Amino acid sequence: MIKNDKFNISGPVLFFDGECGLCHRFVLWLLRRDSRGVLRFAPLQGEVAQSYLRAHALPTEDFDSLVFVPDWAGRERREFLLRTDGALAAARVVGGLGAVVAWVQVFPQAWRDGIYRVIARSRYRIWGEWTPRPFARPEWAARFLN
Repeated sequence: MIKNDKFNISGPVLFFDGECGLCHRFVLWLLRRDSRGVLRFAPLQGEVAQSYLRAHALPTEDFDSLVFVPDWAGRERREFLLRTDGALAAARVVGGLGAVVAWVQVFPQAWRDGIYRVIARSRYRIWGEWTPRPFARPEWAARFLN
């Protein structure tokens, strides 16, 4: 069973590489734009994400891809988006500039995911590993699943 049920969480969840500097910057970008506070986050290396990945026969060691779950309450269903589809869906959820950025979806998925994979291979060299630090807003910490 996936933990954090005690928080009665619903809505979308984004799993991301918890050690990647670029991934954390994307998460912070989403947090700043999510004025409604609907999007939740969890590192792919964490217990919640690993449990979800196993339950849906997704790779548990592939941290090059983010996973977007549109409805955490319905997580037993096999509904998730990977790579650019997931990133753009998360951007659309936060609205505002995020919804504007989601126009990139007009390009074919193969092109978008090809670029995503190139960036994923070099993300640690360019952006480095993430150094944990306090959030700009303390309430953001509550949006992360363990």
